[in-house]
Amino acid sequence: MNKIKKYILMSCAAFSLVACQDQLDIKNPNLPTPQSASTESGIISLGLGGVYANGFRDLKYFDGVNGRFWAGAIGFHEIMADVVGIEAANQFANQIGCPDVVTLDNGTKVSNPSSPSQQIPFLRSVNINSNAGANPTYFEWAYMYSLNNSCNAVLDIIETVKFTGDAAVKKNVLKAWCYWWKGFAYSRIGSMYYAGLINNTTGATNNKYVTKEDIIKEANVNLDKASTILGGLTATTDYKAVLGGLIPDFCQKGKGGVLAPDMWIRNINTLKARNILVNTPTKSMTAAQWNSILELANNGIKSTDLIFTSRSGGAGDNDFMSATGGSVIAKTLAAKAGQNTYKLSERLVQEFKADDKRFQNNFTLTATWVGDAGRGNAFNTRYTIIDGGKGMAGVVVYGTQTEGLYELAMAGNYEENELMKAEANLYLSKQEDALKIIDAIRTSQGAGLAATAGTGLSLDAAKEEFRRERRVTCAWRGLSFYDARRWGVLENGRTNAVVIDKAAAVNTKATINYNYLDYFDVPDNELAYNKPDASSAPVKNPK
Repeated sequence: MNKIKKYILMSCAAFSLVACQDQLDIKNPNLPTPQSASTESGIISLGLGGVYANGFRDLKYFDGVNGRFWAGAIGFHEIMADVVGIEAANQFANQIGCPDVVTLDNGTKVSNPSSPSQQIPFLRSVNINSNAGANPTYFEWAYMYSLNNSCNAVLDIIETVKFTGDAAVKKNVLKAWCYWWKGFAYSRIGSMYYAGLINNTTGATNNKYVTKEDIIKEANVNLDKASTILGGLTATTDYKAVLGGLIPDFCQKGKGGVLAPDMWIRNINTLKARNILVNTPTKSMTAAQWNSILELANNGIKSTDLIFTSRSGGAGDNDFMSATGGSVIAKTLAAKAGQNTYKLSERLVQEFKADDKRFQNNFTLTATWVGDAGRGNAFNTRYTIIDGGKGMAGVVVYGTQTEGLYELAMAGNYEENELMKAEANLYLSKQEDALKIIDAIRTSQGAGLAATAGTGLSLDAAKEEFRRERRVTCAWRGLSFYDARRWGVLENGRTNAVVIDKAAAVNTKATINYNYLDYFDVPDNELAYNKPDASSAPVKNPK
């Protein structure tokens, strides 16, 4: 177990005692041990709490400005992906999303105002244990190892619990649940950190750091274990009872719910396809890799499948994703530009075509917001996202702060899966197949855009249609940074960018040189107490 998270088992066990009363309202101060989960209801509650509370809500350090996992840790992704900007300096969020240089239309170069004046050395200057919760690299690492360790605890107890009904089915559902979330956790660690730890024993000390590639392999090992178990199950009454008890009631609506085994397997295939896609530079992808992605995605999430979702449940500060501040989009919604924590990026806005009804229904032009130039050089904006949209019939609504209405895909969803198929097809000389997928997504979301398939687009034009659509469709969920990394945007920058300068002038041909760190170093919060052994892989990215 990674040392910075030893206390997690205690809070996880506390959850098991209260989850049946109020699923995500943790108030028990006694903090008993995991042995409290020795009953069927206890271990199901432990499985629920270990995921939703320990994995996405509770950490030793917390900052209310950026928020918990889905608003804070994922917010760092969306900031560095130029989906949103931020002026607030909490956890140095504004500095980690500040490009090295922005070149305006008139040739003026506006440098990063931070000290050090580039993101990579700055990020390393604050990645120190004494910064505690102000270290931005700490959060995703801590959340995901907390999630992993909680699942280890459940796996350790399963065989000691007496189950009613079909005990074998119930045990296997719990095991599949744990392996799925362990696979999810390792996937996020391996997709964001240069090295990591493989910890599959509760309470064990491990200081053998392995490469990010090995972490992704371990993610897939766990996902395959879950898939194998699910392949032998059917959606019996006992299956539904256990899985229904593991998912919060308020997340069992919309696209969320009790997944049938075949649906769950397709969710696994989508996540495995993502693991290949987002961890390989596009320029380095082989035909074999594209074919692997296509095979997995062809057996991935269908439009009718249920998925794992997050919603607010009305528990206020005890909610793992509150309605008003629990997600990136909730912290971006505002009546006027710049009024919320996150500021809508002009670069995301420019991905939309002018006649896209998704843009018309969700965004609005307001008075230009200009932030403190000492805190950033690219976050100024004229636009904001409308809470609940403008009410255009049949058009997707991006976000709302109304309790219980906003639904966030925690892992994969149908649109992401389809776009992986489209991208693979583009690089496997199946351009028309890719364009048909893009058109279908736009139609399903009510975009009202003219079809691209059958119009004779060049390959470069088709790739640009795809790039813009993926930016639009996959925003807010912690995927966009991966795309910026693998597409070379972090190192090559972006041209013809819309930038609002400090005088509020609109630049339409600006160049942005980001030069962000592609994979975080291992947090010093971990290394200070868990130094690598002699056989460990490097824990610092050489960039």
